[in-house]
Amino acid sequence: MNIVIIEDELPARERLEQLLVSALPGSTIIAHHDTVKGACTWFNSNPLPDLVLLDVQLADGTAFDLLDLVKINCPVIFTTAYSKFALNAFKTKSIDYLLKPVKQLELEQALLKLKEFRQILAEPAATVPGNSRAPATEYKKRFIIRLGEHIKTLSVENISYCVSEHKNTYARSFDGLTYPMDHNLDALEPMLDPQHFFRINRQYLISLKSIKEMKVYTKSRVIVKLDPPVKEPPIVSAERSADFKLWLAGELP
Repeated sequence: MNIVIIEDELPARERLEQLLVSALPGSTIIAHHDTVKGACTWFNSNPLPDLVLLDVQLADGTAFDLLDLVKINCPVIFTTAYSKFALNAFKTKSIDYLLKPVKQLELEQALLKLKEFRQILAEPAATVPGNSRAPATEYKKRFIIRLGEHIKTLSVENISYCVSEHKNTYARSFDGLTYPMDHNLDALEPMLDPQHFFRINRQYLISLKSIKEMKVYTKSRVIVKLDPPVKEPPIVSAERSADFKLWLAGELP
């Protein structure tokens, strides 16, 4: 995804760039501007990006001045320290309106909204006679993990399960390592291929390959022993039990 950042505060721009590295590892920031004039010149001489992150108040005017001067026919996510511009922002082609300092989860939710909008717009193509294949959904292949001053990547194929503990979320790998995640389980669930991952309860999102053993807990509930093991094997919640069995059989839509 090609992204343009229009932001006149350097710390805010650098923060957005860091958040995007984690949220969209394959994305490219193709330009950044801090003035209406500079952004206007760029848009008049370059192809449109896939997304614009747009601060409302710029060095020489506002985002709305820019939108009056140049037609930006691509999705826009507004970033600002003020809530008072929200109504004007939503009259434009905006996907979301994020207040500074922008939070990782809020940016990811905005990007997920953009992804869902694109899928909705693409769906009619699947109904054309002779074209029965629905648009393929793209799921995460890897995550950026921060360990102190170090950064590494964690392949989704190496994730055994994700667990929520004490308001933090961790990924456990098949080689027994634990990694802190920037996303909670609600955000992680739509990022992972449902053919391979399932949310069994509020605390655990597991890979099919992580299941070592299953035992009946009650008539409708199941205890799942995981690999790597956990001290107290999780129990599939009652409301998820039916879907869990369909998932195991490969029959979940």
